[in-house]
Amino acid sequence: MVRRIVVLILVLSGSVLTGRAQEEGTRIADGDTLHYTYTPLPQEAPRKKPFLRRVVDYFGESTIDKTFEKKIDFTFAGGPSYSKNTSFGIGLLAAGLYRLDRTDSITAPSDVSIFANVSVSGFYALGVTGNNIFAHNKRRINYTVMFASAPRSFWGIGYNAGRDNSESTYSEKRYLVEGRYLHEFLPHTYIGGLVSFEHTRGLKFTEPAYLRGEKMKYTATGIGAILEYDSRDFIPNPFRGLYVSFQETLFPKGLGNCGKTLWRTTFTADAYQRVWKDGILAADLYAVFNTDGTPWPMLARLGGSQRMRGYYQGRYTDNDMITLQIELRQRIWRRIGCAVWGGAGNVFPSLGEFDWSQTLPNYGIGFRWELKKRVNVRLDYGFGKKTSGFLLSINEAF
Repeated sequence: MVRRIVVLILVLSGSVLTGRAQEEGTRIADGDTLHYTYTPLPQEAPRKKPFLRRVVDYFGESTIDKTFEKKIDFTFAGGPSYSKNTSFGIGLLAAGLYRLDRTDSITAPSDVSIFANVSVSGFYALGVTGNNIFAHNKRRINYTVMFASAPRSFWGIGYNAGRDNSESTYSEKRYLVEGRYLHEFLPHTYIGGLVSFEHTRGLKFTEPAYLRGEKMKYTATGIGAILEYDSRDFIPNPFRGLYVSFQETLFPKGLGNCGKTLWRTTFTADAYQRVWKDGILAADLYAVFNTDGTPWPMLARLGGSQRMRGYYQGRYTDNDMITLQIELRQRIWRRIGCAVWGGAGNVFPSLGEFDWSQTLPNYGIGFRWELKKRVNVRLDYGFGKKTSGFLLSINEAF
């Protein structure tokens, strides 16, 4: 009797379950004894991080070396800018690191920097520079492409002109393209060549007499030879090593409108040494010598963002120039660092007319912020003889 009651209960239970399953439109396979119905809970949309938090996270990861994971690791930054030549403006910087062989952990990564700037003075510029390093550092390509349009000042040619003449103004449009190829034939020793193209046009000179009868527009194409010794550990911001470069460039008469064949000799010697924890002492000797009769836009211009910082680039202009600077760079905390430097420079028409009394002093202090791994944005304030000025740039001055 009990058995019959149990069987009846099981039969009735099966009928009810079957009926419910049919009502829900769910098929139960033969032999199934359990049936589960899963209803997922609604998913909450991921919460969006506040803007400032995203900015902090973005730059917080920018100093991590991702060159072994990504084809190219870019970081972008932008904001106000200022220099003695261009006044206040807005600038955009992009720094990228990459490796042609991501299995090579010995060779330093290649780098590329892109910059764009617009200022209230009417200046605008766009450019890209980089160092493409091949496997095991056996070959490398360095390149610069730049276009700039700016209102500029001009005092004439020669030390006395820069010291005594009144300031004149003009508008300048300048194009520069340069590529250098180097091949290692001995440890850290390279031989190579270069090609360059530069075009400069001056407009609306308030004192055209300062040009000494020269044309306002010049174009030149250069072909050169290079011999270098380079043991730097990382080109944009070396911590150790030695760099010595000798470069000879020929500007054929037929590849421009300069009226004659020109020569330019450029010599650079840089040294880097760690002096204490996170402290780097760097020294730079730079010299450039041009042929007599070199047009005004191709002459050596003292000042700018790399050497003799604080001087208006071009106030002191002549055939030849020699500059020397020594800089102490110190990391202070995390990504923040600083630098102090001192140096001197001289412009002159030829070595036989070099005058020690015309040597100009230079010194200054700078702030450093690490945009990427060992790639710094720098804000420098330089001082000179009766002059001073801020400048904002990317990568170390040398």
